[in-house]
Amino acid sequence: MRVLLPLLLSFIAAALVGCGDARSSVVIATPPPFVKTEPVKVSAASSLGLSGIVRARTESPLAFQVGGRITARKVDAGKAVAAGDVLFELDRRDLEQAVRAAEATLSAAQSAFDAANADLIRHRQLVVKHFVSAQALQLTEDAVRQASGRRDAAHAHLNQARNALGYGRLRAPADGVLMDVSGEVGQVVAAGQGVAVLAQSGKREVEVYFPERVVPPATGEVLLDEVGLALTLREKAGAVDPLSRTLRARYTLDGPSDKLMLGSVVRARFRNEAATSEVFSVPLAAISERGTGPRIWRFSDGQVRSVPVSILALDTDQAQVSGPLRAGDHVVALGTHLLTENMRARELAR
Repeated sequence: MRVLLPLLLSFIAAALVGCGDARSSVVIATPPPFVKTEPVKVSAASSLGLSGIVRARTESPLAFQVGGRITARKVDAGKAVAAGDVLFELDRRDLEQAVRAAEATLSAAQSAFDAANADLIRHRQLVVKHFVSAQALQLTEDAVRQASGRRDAAHAHLNQARNALGYGRLRAPADGVLMDVSGEVGQVVAAGQGVAVLAQSGKREVEVYFPERVVPPATGEVLLDEVGLALTLREKAGAVDPLSRTLRARYTLDGPSDKLMLGSVVRARFRNEAATSEVFSVPLAAISERGTGPRIWRFSDGQVRSVPVSILALDTDQAQVSGPLRAGDHVVALGTHLLTENMRARELAR
């Protein structure tokens, strides 16, 4: 009996230690987070509304054709100018010296040509009298041709120098309004370096950026004071912008556009011909953008998965989208920036 008692106590102690280890190894599982969802609805919108920017038909960057230091700036941004108005002036001293040097070169070339021509006349008279050979006459004729070529080159250089002197004044190429003026007095500019941007007078256009899956319609309208101004497609970009994933299009405004200020944002409306499938309405907060295009997060079977979509229109709290969706799908309406692909979640009761 004395032998069995210690063994029994040892067995009970080992059993108690084992039970303690089992309790400490239990891991408490964290339940999946709740997500707020909203059902996808089929949109009844028949038009596509997008923002556009008013542009001039021709926007000309202006620059000097020669380099130099700006000595005079005669205009500011927003000023209306006429064709031929002087906008900037360069330091013309070096240009004037270049003209004088070209004039001197031309004068010397003309004198050399006159001397060679007089020599040719004398040699022709001497050949008749057999005082010089025909070979000497031929050499004289060659000298005249060379002198004539040098004179013509000097004359061309003089014309170039005079043109460069004229380029020292930058003039407006057409009537219009200066959208931007960046050149300053004292600034040294290179030939071709932009100093201003001129919006030429004429018809105004509206520049619109469409989602990449939307083909820009041929016509549309701009709403101005409850009045619609017709738009006609003039050109569209040949490729989608790699950063914004949008397609640029230019529309000509048909009708008076004097009230539209250059650079202003207007509301353009187009017939919704972009979606070959249904157009859906989702909460604006459901749109997620992480550098790979707009997406929404669909909740299904206790998991969330991202679905790529194209944004067709935006409202104050709703977005019109197209994509691989079905009416009635539940999408996450808040906190999409916290979600990851195939993440487990629980739907918050609505």
